[in-house]
Amino acid sequence: MALTMMGKKRGMIQLFDEKGNVVVCTVIQAEPNVVTQIKNEETDGYVALQLGFDKVTGKTQQTIEARTKKPQLGHFKKAGVESRRFLVESRLDSTEGYALGQEIGVDLFNDIEFVDATAISKGKGYQGVMKRHNFRGMPASHGTGPTHRHAGSTGMRSTPGRALPGGKKAGQMGNERITVQNLRVVKVDPENHVIVVKGQVPGPRNGLVYITQAKKKMPKKSHK
Repeated sequence: MALTMMGKKRGMIQLFDEKGNVVVCTVIQAEPNVVTQIKNEETDGYVALQLGFDKVTGKTQQTIEARTKKPQLGHFKKAGVESRRFLVESRLDSTEGYALGQEIGVDLFNDIEFVDATAISKGKGYQGVMKRHNFRGMPASHGTGPTHRHAGSTGMRSTPGRALPGGKKAGQMGNERITVQNLRVVKVDPENHVIVVKGQVPGPRNGLVYITQAKKKMPKKSHK
């Protein structure tokens, strides 16, 4: 199992490969994630590592504590780290080599060629079927009436006598947790805490992104 890091999507850029072709890339800035909890079989029933990201800031310590929920504040104090806005947990085969308060940077991906990126997509509000599901719509000619952008009939005959769930209808568009798999790592810059991946990543600029080694590109374990 692979470790998951958190970062923020900073935007998109264009780079050139060895052949001079333009490569559209996404820039993710992932400041060092700090280890806030180490779970093991004896106390928790499974092995995992919890990381914190995005330090809570304020002019005074009292302000920082006021911006953190009390249960989380005690959790961070127990680990001996400063408050963080986001937490993520990764199940691992072993947590050897990790310690509370240890910082993990983007150099984690130095030897990784492909990653998976997970984020919340942009919310587009309540939309109709033409925009949400790419319906063609009805003819907008004379006699159609004000229905040329409508979904049409969704009912059924006397058997089963109801509309089956899961159909394509109008509703909320976007604001969903989406994972884009097998993004190629183009560049890793530990000094600026930046990782550049080929292609697009869901979400708006400055949105939270979870990065992990690509599941479908991980080396296969030998069964000798």
